[in-house]
Amino acid sequence: MEIASQDLVGFRFGDRGTHTSRTIMLEELSTLMQDSDPATTRAEYRSLIIDQNCLGKRTAATRKLSDQRLSELYGLDPRIMIFRLMRRLWQSDERGRPLLALLLALARDPLLRMTAQPIIRMRTGEELGRQTLTDALNRGTGSRFNEAVLDKIVRNTSASWTQSGHLKGHSRKNRQPVRPTPIVATYALTLGYILGARGHALLETIWAKVLDISTDELIFIAMDAKRAGYIDLKSSGGVIDISPVQLFTDEERRLLHGTN
Repeated sequence: MEIASQDLVGFRFGDRGTHTSRTIMLEELSTLMQDSDPATTRAEYRSLIIDQNCLGKRTAATRKLSDQRLSELYGLDPRIMIFRLMRRLWQSDERGRPLLALLLALARDPLLRMTAQPIIRMRTGEELGRQTLTDALNRGTGSRFNEAVLDKIVRNTSASWTQSGHLKGHSRKNRQPVRPTPIVATYALTLGYILGARGHALLETIWAKVLDISTDELIFIAMDAKRAGYIDLKSSGGVIDISPVQLFTDEERRLLHGTN
């Protein structure tokens, strides 16, 4: 996929991310979504944050920084495929919004993504060991961050996993399971599909694993998503076929090189 197409799809890769300075900013995102609609353009989002100060920030500099960080995390542009899809689903699933935000932030912030496996592996009730996140970040970035920056990333990522519902607590954080809705499952499967996963592989992506359910449970919830008209799903003889292409625009299908 060409760079221009990658930008329009919306995934971000590498070893840099917004979590050096911010969390997933769920409260700010929720306010912004409340004050906008799926057709809101990038320029209009910027105006809401900077000119109209919909987030209630005290200074112009803070408003501009909030716009920058939220756009890094989420895109805030209906031309970006994975943001447009999340924005559409957000309208229909109030309970699932923290997980929708997390799934999109995972797609766009490599630093947050590096911390996913330690969170996934934690048992319910287990206390978060900050060193496990530090080790995962060092592996993912080649130890390029100094101790102070690493500590800040660990604080921000652990706060993000708390906002999504995977952790609870303040100074000490413990694991708790999340409960995905059919719409959240739809978005998780769609992100995997966009990156090329098909069949059972869609049930094994990082976006599927952070839902805290078994593959059988995910299929069961995906059947609800099918009945609601979000995805196509066929299962026969141990072979499963899942397709969310009805959620895509014609242009998005072309971006994915005719994938269907």
